[in-house]
Amino acid sequence: MIMPKQDTDTIRALQGLDNSSSSTRLQAALAVGTAPDPQFIDKLIERCAIEPEFYVREMLTWALTRHPSSMTVPELLHAVRSERAQARSQALHTLSKIGDRQAWPAITRALLTDADDGVARSAWRAAVVLVPEGEEPELAAVLSTQLGRGERETQLSLSRALIALGEVILPTLRAAMTDLEPRVRQHAIATERLLCDPDAGFESAIEEAKRIVALGTTSQEG
Repeated sequence: MIMPKQDTDTIRALQGLDNSSSSTRLQAALAVGTAPDPQFIDKLIERCAIEPEFYVREMLTWALTRHPSSMTVPELLHAVRSERAQARSQALHTLSKIGDRQAWPAITRALLTDADDGVARSAWRAAVVLVPEGEEPELAAVLSTQLGRGERETQLSLSRALIALGEVILPTLRAAMTDLEPRVRQHAIATERLLCDPDAGFESAIEEAKRIVALGTTSQEG
């Protein structure tokens, strides 16, 4: 019996997502996103959890955003509770791209403070996209507990997330400027500098913050 072309294309795409060639996986994800079909959703999310190549993961996320959020969001919310860090991180990243605020309750404090830096960064980005109006100060308070965390990439990601919330972060930042931990004070000062001057580079803001902390003052100008 000759298999219908649609079934053949579906099988080819599903097999392509598991191919050993990253370019083949990329093309398969592109094909799935170009012709979205709900039967691909579980496979796309499953692949996101294990895909080693960044650009393929981005295409998988794009393919998921092409499907109805009513079908993808519930499955992604399940993935954010996975024991696999990459599954959590990529699900959060995809939720931030979809932007459906019904996902907000899943952005828990546990995710915002996840031990894995990649998961935490994805949670921060998702949180500032999904946070309901009026809950920004509470989110800023949770995010501020992560000030001083990790290396430059992680610190910059947190600063960007906080800055995206706007001036509601200022009281929280200024409280953090008196923290006993120098790294926390430095990060808070640098973030405040970037909020006031978006064109300032993160490296220069951090270096300035280090000098301020070394001098033992956190007084703010203006």
